[in-house]
Amino acid sequence: MSLAADAITLAYPGRRLCESLAFSVEPGQCWGMLGNNGSGKTTLLHTLAGIHRPQAGVVRLDGQPLGGLPARARALRIGLLLQEEQIEFYGSVLDYVCLGRYPHRAGLTRGEDDERIARAQLEKLGLTAFADRSLNSLSGGERQRARLAQALTQDPNYYLLDEPLQHLDLRHQLQVLALFGATARSERRGVVMVMHDPRLVLTCCDHALLLYEDGPALAGAAASVLTAETLKRLYGVPVPL
Repeated sequence: MSLAADAITLAYPGRRLCESLAFSVEPGQCWGMLGNNGSGKTTLLHTLAGIHRPQAGVVRLDGQPLGGLPARARALRIGLLLQEEQIEFYGSVLDYVCLGRYPHRAGLTRGEDDERIARAQLEKLGLTAFADRSLNSLSGGERQRARLAQALTQDPNYYLLDEPLQHLDLRHQLQVLALFGATARSERRGVVMVMHDPRLVLTCCDHALLLYEDGPALAGAAASVLTAETLKRLYGVPVPL
């Protein structure tokens, strides 16, 4: 089993983001993705989720081209946390988190198991007392934790998380990293997180992917990929580790 980029090329008009990129996310692995703003991190994450088509190459899920799977089948296997949400939600925090169970349901009505799973994820993220509150009443950090609880409630094989630490204070950043690292290891899930701090990647991730400007990329074991030399090349400044 794996979620693999097979020689994919991503580009905008007049600009190449990555070229012939090949790497594979295996069950139990936790990846951190780093790169400057505009380097293609979000585009790559969307491509791995099957909502963006590469200019060349293919994304494979367990050896099969991802593009051939229906949307619901993809949602059962791959969960994508978007960087930002553009829609408003006027229900409770529990209602919102239960939306993560939608791919698993035959109809629109949630069952007791759906609610039980959602409450368990709320507890992991310290939101049990917020279950009956309106989602719109939460602070930015609380809402981000609710979004992460929804992602966990979806219970996919692969989690693709675009800046999961945004709006979180340091305590909650470390808790979230520990939670997804433990989920990868104990539940044999693949996790890919777009991040901005190489030190946090080294803390929680066993693999790393660096997206350089205009095409090049470096992927592999975090301890080998994240060095003073590779990070200075990436950011243009010395990066303490």
